[in-house]
Amino acid sequence: MRPFSILLGIFLGSCLSIFAGLAIVCFTFWVIMDEYPRLASELPLLMLATGIFGVCAALGGMGMWGHLRRASWRWAPLCLFWLSLAGAGAYFWPD
Repeated sequence: MRPFSILLGIFLGSCLSIFAGLAIVCFTFWVIMDEYPRLASELPLLMLATGIFGVCAALGGMGMWGHLRRASWRWAPLCLFWLSLAGAGAYFWPD
């Protein structure tokens, strides 16, 4: 594997693990929301964060697949992946 593939795999794995963790927390909040009504106010932001990292993971997966197959279209999802990662970082960066 080339160094870029390894770097891409690390970032893709990180996005996937954050997405999976947030999805599990979303499901847990949804299940226990009836017993703890204050969780209902936190669920929309949690779902937004889950969606952001879901999109990052999907773009990273497409880019990784295209990169490993050396497809001609691989640069579009890779650029979108890096831009979405920068956007997620800018969104979650503390003020």
